[in-house]
Amino acid sequence: MGETIAVMNQKGGCGKTTTVVNLATSLAAMGKAVLVVDMDPQANATTSFGINKTEIKKTVYTALVNECSVQKATIPTRIENLFLLPSNIDLSGIEVELSKEDNYHIALKKLLEPIKGIFDYIIIDLPPSLGIITINSLIAADSVIIPIQAEYFALEGLADLMNTINLVETRLRSPTPIKGIVLTLYDARTRLGREVYGELKNYFKGKEYIFKTVIPRNIRLAEAPSYGKPCIAYDPESKGSIAYLKMARELLKLDGEI
Repeated sequence: MGETIAVMNQKGGCGKTTTVVNLATSLAAMGKAVLVVDMDPQANATTSFGINKTEIKKTVYTALVNECSVQKATIPTRIENLFLLPSNIDLSGIEVELSKEDNYHIALKKLLEPIKGIFDYIIIDLPPSLGIITINSLIAADSVIIPIQAEYFALEGLADLMNTINLVETRLRSPTPIKGIVLTLYDARTRLGREVYGELKNYFKGKEYIFKTVIPRNIRLAEAPSYGKPCIAYDPESKGSIAYLKMARELLKLDGEI
């Protein structure tokens, strides 16, 4: 049975989708079967793989509202071993749809159950919010990765994020441990970047795992989505690509896979 990982942070611009897309691609490049689930109505993960979100008809939304099966909504990407459950703006209406159901909070978990055994990793890209989509994703996930940008307000709102995770565990009896914290948009040349890294270590000291790999601020990472490619495919020699490959190896080592 594969592992489902939710990648979340309620603050936008922290490199969340970039982490989902490039970590998934790196794991696929290492021979792992990977599924990316795009749970963000903005569908940035979908477009990052070169999929036109305005043209797709079968999405995670249509699967959640039982208009198609999860198998029919799942599509291969141009990356070997890597598949996508795409999204589009229709997903913005899912909270209204799910709120009509008695067990709305387990909808995504139930959706993924038939295919979970097919993949080594299922990586969920969450929206920058703390609503029903996030609760569904946390319940569906076995663990959480939190990207935090190396900026002044990086830790602002982190308490709310932790409270949401704890709320799902206590009230819904669905613990979702934090697998790791990864620092993104990091520039070692700046004092600010080093200070945020230090604050991050102090905040989670003795509590959670912090990836030794840091993701640099890198122009290639920013450019790649406009070409419909993960950075690993767009420029595999870039600093950003190398960092995500390193992070993937660290994840596999953490899981005892290497």
